[in-house]
Amino acid sequence: MSYQVLARKWRPRTFSELVGQEHVLRALVNALDSNRLHHAYLFTGTRGVGKTTLGRILAKSLNCEQGVTARPCGECSACREIDQGRFVDLLEVDAASRTKVEDTRELLEHVQYTPTRGRYKVYLIDEVHMLSGHSFNALLKTLEEPPPHVKFILATTDPQKLPVTILSRCLQFNLTCLTPDQISAHLAKVLEAEGIAAEPAALTRLARAAAGSMRDALSLLDQAIAFGGGKLAEAEVRQMLGGLERGDVAGLLWALAEADGQALLNRVESLAREGLDFNQVLAELIGLLHAIAVAQVVPGHAEADEAVSGLSRALAAEDVQLYYQIALIGRRDLPLAPDPRAGFEMIMLRMLAFRPEQGGAEAPAVGKTATGATVKAAPTTVSQTSPQQAPSQNWREVVQALPVGGMTRQLAMNAAFVGREGSCIRLSLPREHASLAAGNWVERLQKALSEYYDEEIRLDVAIADSAVETPARQQARQQQQRMQAAVRALESDPNVQALKDTFDARLDADSVTYGDEAEG
Repeated sequence: MSYQVLARKWRPRTFSELVGQEHVLRALVNALDSNRLHHAYLFTGTRGVGKTTLGRILAKSLNCEQGVTARPCGECSACREIDQGRFVDLLEVDAASRTKVEDTRELLEHVQYTPTRGRYKVYLIDEVHMLSGHSFNALLKTLEEPPPHVKFILATTDPQKLPVTILSRCLQFNLTCLTPDQISAHLAKVLEAEGIAAEPAALTRLARAAAGSMRDALSLLDQAIAFGGGKLAEAEVRQMLGGLERGDVAGLLWALAEADGQALLNRVESLAREGLDFNQVLAELIGLLHAIAVAQVVPGHAEADEAVSGLSRALAAEDVQLYYQIALIGRRDLPLAPDPRAGFEMIMLRMLAFRPEQGGAEAPAVGKTATGATVKAAPTTVSQTSPQQAPSQNWREVVQALPVGGMTRQLAMNAAFVGREGSCIRLSLPREHASLAAGNWVERLQKALSEYYDEEIRLDVAIADSAVETPARQQARQQQQRMQAAVRALESDPNVQALKDTFDARLDADSVTYGDEAEG
């Protein structure tokens, strides 16, 4: 017996087998159960979401020998013949190959005759938007007032091309794209029934590649089974699809977190050597930034993988939002670049060069030259005192002057200065930020301090259970004080007082913003 592809073998035969589209199924099931049947249905949606399949199930429900029902038996001759594609009263038409008005007239020539076998004569017209204007005119009158034994089921991926006169005579149902979770869950059921082993990560990758289409997912699954020799491994599926590893784009963000320009360009060079589409790289980067933003703003909303968890701690929320906007605009403008790689590099360099304004002063820019030398740009609030003469106890001022970014800056901002003994600087880190002491961020901060003081510095970082005064807490407190000062200034403003007295108004403190003038 010849092999039957999975997309055909696992095509749903009842409403209950259809994945997703609950909003459409509910309406159709209720209409069939109450016998409130319309004469024309229009199913719209992208490819592979079930438009034609839904039309065949509806035709089966209308012609089942057990009666009109939302649960056709699947055993009678009508149900079996519809499943096999040979039911004489189900006329399936591909409008893309029959666009002429003569074809439509020929199709409707026998519409007045009663069905040969079934209860209804069903016209299932796929890609109906491909019909010509004259064909629509020929269809219009019959579609408006068909004989009682005729039902029309139209399907299209482009409903905007249908004349409004056709749309107004149909019940329209929009089928939505399937989510990756829905697709991967269905693929798992198919593989379990087929007795094929698969790694969950491989199914997730296939589901994402299907882009909302179950038919595409099943076709890719067929290809993956053949490629893997009867099993599905994530590495082999990735090789087959030629897609990106999340680690590829995560590496770009780690380079940004450490403000390491050379590492950033090395990552771009690696992506170029692999021959990857930079538009696809940007799309994956945008998706990763979205996942990071969700993890930062609404922790626990979705399960985060290791890359998302680490980057959500390494990147400031403001930076993530800026990176997302730069990537989004960059993807729009990428086709205008003379070379995709050059355009992508400019997008990444833009992320490296610009940062949101923090506390009225720009964050210090930092990078590395091709020779490995550190390039530093002093911030606008650096003290005029030379590094060697600056008192170590003024830890916040020292931190502001350090040319570090990402997790290294977060470590410095969230650590409190304890004291200095010779070349050893002791810091205290609150336990909630203990993860900042992991990795090589302590070494990076130690190196930055050595360059700042022009001598070899050794760091001793201790984890503290009690609250300690850190630059981050000082900054937050000062911002709160400035906000309170701004609110008090508005409360005492004569114009605000007049508005409150006249209109019984009140000041919404949450909407108050402040500038440099509010600092005093």
